[in-house]
Amino acid sequence: MTNAAAVSDLAREVEDLGYDELYSSDHVGTFFGRNAVDPFVALVVAAQATTTLRVGPLVLNNEFHQPALLARTAISVDQMTNGRLVLGMGTGYAQSEHDAIGLDLLAPGPRVTRFGESLTVVRQLCDTGSCAFDGTHHSVDIADMGIEPVQERIPFLIGGHGPRVVAMAAQHADIFQFTGLTHADDGTPSGGGFAYDEIASRAAWLEEAAGERNDMIERSALVQFTAVDTPLTDADTDRLARYRDIVDETPFMLIGSTEQIIDKLERIRSQLGISHFVIRDHTGFAPVVAALAT
Repeated sequence: MTNAAAVSDLAREVEDLGYDELYSSDHVGTFFGRNAVDPFVALVVAAQATTTLRVGPLVLNNEFHQPALLARTAISVDQMTNGRLVLGMGTGYAQSEHDAIGLDLLAPGPRVTRFGESLTVVRQLCDTGSCAFDGTHHSVDIADMGIEPVQERIPFLIGGHGPRVVAMAAQHADIFQFTGLTHADDGTPSGGGFAYDEIASRAAWLEEAAGERNDMIERSALVQFTAVDTPLTDADTDRLARYRDIVDETPFMLIGSTEQIIDKLERIRSQLGISHFVIRDHTGFAPVVAALAT
């Protein structure tokens, strides 16, 4: 996403291939590659180039954002995209990014508390246009935002792995995304939660905490690796060696023929309720999307 023409071309290609949504990321600098464009600006361009494609950040680093201003941006983007925003939100995790801009990265406990406060504020402002909130990290008193979204309810996609974030998703999310990612002290992510049992436990937490909201929450998986109708390279084989025992069951890796992957998707949906998948290689995965559409 380096310029408007490239974003427009990408968005049209993704829509033409049959995908429902296109997501951006929320990073600063090149710690995670050259993908540091503002997450919302690119989404408006993508929506203007397409007709039905939904767009969203996946996911926002909550530590970068003041919730009232974030709500204003989200509502504005929903207006500019004619009601096609999916608002992806997460706690944030990368120490290197925060160090680079002189922003403290809170310890995990306070960071999750701040995330919960942000969710409350953004949800209220997006839904009602007003919010009176006085918490540990945020204090907001807005009687009227002066701006309304196109959608009656902007869908929130909340991604996470820990029990407190799962509980917050149960309260606020329209889509909960299993990430399977665990983080080192400096925020470096790894696939420590990719195993089936890890995901099943989070699914149970979500169902229990959601109560009457359970059927309102779509389950999602952020797929980390795909290989469709193509043999693995030696580099891929080495990269995936540590996951050899779980690769057939985890939703975060989709490898095999188109038919095998569709069978796996159906099995995952039956067992874990996951019906929403976000992938990285939109062209390589296109045969699966086409087959599912027939």
